[in-house]
Amino acid sequence: MNPRKLTKAVVAAAAALALSFSLAACGGDGGNGSSGDDEKITVGIKYDQPGVGLKTPDGTYTGFDVDVATYVAQQLGRDPGDIEWKEAKSADRETMLERGDVDFIAASYSINDEREKKVDFAGPYLLAHQDVLIRADDNSITKPEDLNNKKLCSVTGSTSAQNVKDKIAPDAQLQEYGGYSECLTGLENGVIDAVTTDDAILAGYASQPEFEGKFKLGGFEMSNENYGIGVQEGSELKQQINDALEKMVADGSWDEAVKKNFGPAEYQNEPAPEVGVVVK
Repeated sequence: MNPRKLTKAVVAAAAALALSFSLAACGGDGGNGSSGDDEKITVGIKYDQPGVGLKTPDGTYTGFDVDVATYVAQQLGRDPGDIEWKEAKSADRETMLERGDVDFIAASYSINDEREKKVDFAGPYLLAHQDVLIRADDNSITKPEDLNNKKLCSVTGSTSAQNVKDKIAPDAQLQEYGGYSECLTGLENGVIDAVTTDDAILAGYASQPEFEGKFKLGGFEMSNENYGIGVQEGSELKQQINDALEKMVADGSWDEAVKKNFGPAEYQNEPAPEVGVVVK
C-alpha cells in the first residue's frame, strides 16, 4: 500500500476508536446515555442521629428517615440496593439540593419559610416537637419552667437550648457539647439535668440499647417541627413523593417504622400528618 494511503487509514482508524471511547464514556457517566447508573437514586440523610438517620460501623443505614426514604424510593421504582446514601449535614442541605448532589433529602428536615425560598418540600411526614430528655428517676422536672436553675444541654450551634432560655426558663444553665451523645453521657452521669432538641431525635437516642430504660421524654411540646422531604425547587418528584407518603400511611408501613425506631423510648408520637398541611 502507498505509504501516504496507509497513514490516512491509520489516522481514520484512530479517530473512529477515539469517538467510540468518547461515546462509551458519555453513556457510563449517568448523563444522557443509558447505563446502570440511571437506575440509581441518591438520597441525603443524617449519619449521626440514632433512630432517625444513622450510618452504623458496619456501613449499613438505620432510622425512621432511612425507612421513609427507602419506602419512597421503592414507590419511585427503585430497589433498596439502588439507593446511594449521602450525608446531609444541616448546614449543607439546601446547597446539596440546589447543586443536584442528591435527588431528595430526608434528614430531620423541618419545613420553614426561609428554607422554602430555596427548595421545595414534600410532606410533612412527621410532626415533631422540641422537648427535653431527663433521667427516668428524675421527678423534679415536670413542666418547662422547672428547667430554671437546671443544667440544660444541647449541641454547639443549636438554637434549641437558647430558645428555652429566651422564652421559657431564663435561669436555665446552658451547656453546649459537641454532640448529643456527649450530652446523654453527661445526663447519665448526673453532670447534666436535661437535654433538649426535637423529641424524635431524643427518642431515637433513648431507644439505643445502651440507654434503654435510663431516660424519659418530658412531653413538653415546646415547638412544632414539620419534617419534610426536600427536593430541588420545581422538581416533579415533589408530587410523586407526596403520593408515596400517603400510601405509606395508608398501608400501615408508617406506623411500623415509628414503632421500630422509637418504640423503646415510649415516644408519644403525633399521628401521621396530612400531606401538604404544615402545623405552625
